[in-house]
Amino acid sequence: MPTSATPPAFSALLFGLSGCLVDFGARTLPLSLQRLYPEGGDGQTNLEQVLRRTPQPPERRALEQALGEAAGEHAEPTPGASALLDDLYRRNLPCAWLDELPHEASIRLAEPLPGWLPGIPRNEVIRPWPAPDACWHALMRLQVTQLDGCVLISGEPRLLQAGLNAGLWTIGLAACGPLCGQAPADWRALDPVERDRLRTQATLTLYRLGVHSVIDQLTELGPCLADLSARRQKGEKP
Repeated sequence: MPTSATPPAFSALLFGLSGCLVDFGARTLPLSLQRLYPEGGDGQTNLEQVLRRTPQPPERRALEQALGEAAGEHAEPTPGASALLDDLYRRNLPCAWLDELPHEASIRLAEPLPGWLPGIPRNEVIRPWPAPDACWHALMRLQVTQLDGCVLISGEPRLLQAGLNAGLWTIGLAACGPLCGQAPADWRALDPVERDRLRTQATLTLYRLGVHSVIDQLTELGPCLADLSARRQKGEKP
């Protein structure tokens, strides 16, 4: 089948918030749990796992407060995020962020992002990830009428699975997401061998999940999108 000489345009880009656009290493949640539960919260990303039982309402409120404080500390764009968003704005390409932290923490994390960029916090979605609802809801907010050409970029496996379930193209972020889980300074300070080991492990995990492409961080997104565009031009579907 002959193909057009012009690669097909993308319809919309959806981004994870923590560990993608902001908060390199997605440290907000594990740091909050570690501060609340020093004996059992290190490296954990789920309150139920730390407590080994269903949390009580006061415990959930304490975590929400800790998340809000940690979010303020980690509300910093990841490498390449600001320049990327400026470019998307100039190109008038619909985009939005998605997050599963409590509403206040998500909003605080998003503070350094441009005001025109819409977000889909947890309280706007009925079913949590990996259900596809958040992705579909974001596309409806953006008034995107077709799934064809919609891309989700994230380092969070459950959000990427939601994107796959929604029928989107997916790009996984290996270095800046929760699978490596390193703050920027810690990531740079790692021994090169250890850094490569963590990156390789995260990359393999994301590919096993079924994502369509994997990069380290958003500075590498341009060539990755060009590759996806070429794959679409050849007739490949997500």
